[in-house]
Amino acid sequence: MNTTLNRRSVLRGMLGGTAVTVGLPLLDCFLNTHGDAMAAGGPLPKCFVSWFQGLAFAPGYWEPKTTGTGYHVGPHLRALAHLESKMNVFSGMKLFLDQTPANAHGSGPQGILQGSVSHPNLPTIDQIVADTIGTRTRFRSVEVSCDGETAAFSRRSATAVNAAEPDPVKLYQRIFGPDFKDPNAADFKVDPQVMVRKSVLSAIKDKREKLIANLGAVDKARVDEYFTSLRALENRLEIEMRKPEPLEACVMHAKVEGVKLGKIMEDARATHNLHASLLAHAMACGQTQVAHIRLGSSGCDLRRQGSQQVYHMYTHEESVDPKLGFQKECEWFSNQSAEALADFVKAFESIKEGKGTLLDRSLIMYTTDCGNARTHALENIPMLTIGSGGGAMKTGVHVQANSDPIARVGLTIMQAMGVPIGQWGMVSNTTTKTITEVMA
Repeated sequence: MNTTLNRRSVLRGMLGGTAVTVGLPLLDCFLNTHGDAMAAGGPLPKCFVSWFQGLAFAPGYWEPKTTGTGYHVGPHLRALAHLESKMNVFSGMKLFLDQTPANAHGSGPQGILQGSVSHPNLPTIDQIVADTIGTRTRFRSVEVSCDGETAAFSRRSATAVNAAEPDPVKLYQRIFGPDFKDPNAADFKVDPQVMVRKSVLSAIKDKREKLIANLGAVDKARVDEYFTSLRALENRLEIEMRKPEPLEACVMHAKVEGVKLGKIMEDARATHNLHASLLAHAMACGQTQVAHIRLGSSGCDLRRQGSQQVYHMYTHEESVDPKLGFQKECEWFSNQSAEALADFVKAFESIKEGKGTLLDRSLIMYTTDCGNARTHALENIPMLTIGSGGGAMKTGVHVQANSDPIARVGLTIMQAMGVPIGQWGMVSNTTTKTITEVMA
């Protein structure tokens, strides 16, 4: 076996006269005999994702009825029920305004992710974490959105606000084509035939074959699976970039089922799933360890295919169904959000590392903008974490607080990610108390 390989190894080749590089996934030859640490010593690097969707879930329909372990999520989180053992649920948390005028859908994400409503220019959780675990990767952090917008709830300071990449095609070029000429230049024209004919994988064909020849059977299978997955992603992107045939029905179908940037929920979910796959591969290849993804904006303006009514307006105008006890149309949107989050987790679980998966060393944080979309309430805001962050956090726990500062969740996450921090938040949101029930 080739003992000169390490997790920083890449395959290099030429593509149209331009040098290209492709990172490698974690292989058994990089790990110890148990597959739970690096062969050279030290644990596998932790990964963190901040996952956001506006308008959340109906109060009373997402929270488990019991606390501690062995809980069962409420009906609006049923798409995540199979993840209960890998997920923590935090209910009863509160965001305090401290006499600051409420911003209907801005105060929530600001306070949750920055620890304060009264001090809006503080860094967000993902960037604080990136300062600790993101300094040795090619991308300190990666931010994406799924609704065609470039807005992100990610900032380092008042002046360093991170823009989200809404287009998975451009994200692919950014991550897996590091030495390409800028594909996002103003005069860039996508040629799908060139992408198929001159792919990155073709460019490093000889290097890949030489690598595989020096690996053990398990790593050979893993590399083959990895490149097969990457090739499938290339092919899918090529299809989605191709101009549809001049048949109106086919064009509409492509826009819904394919990746079309915009405000239709079905399209946003298709974009989301591509972003999820790209981010998972980027983290598996050591390109980044921190990401922020936004399915929909705060005060979500996504809409259902065939409807002009956006989610936000439903939360204010739709009547509560007297039999169901909640707004039926709003439930459809919240179900879409839960299903999308489940898809995101699936992308991380699909990447095998040693005896585990990428999810095992990752911590995914779900958050939203309010606890009740109809009233913009900042009490009982849904908060979830999925994954243990490499064993730093216990999972499968429901913690019910009594209007504790929601900053306790953020402080707990940051400490689990190794951030040397003992206090977080401002004014009434300040806390020094982690949630000990989930700390390993």
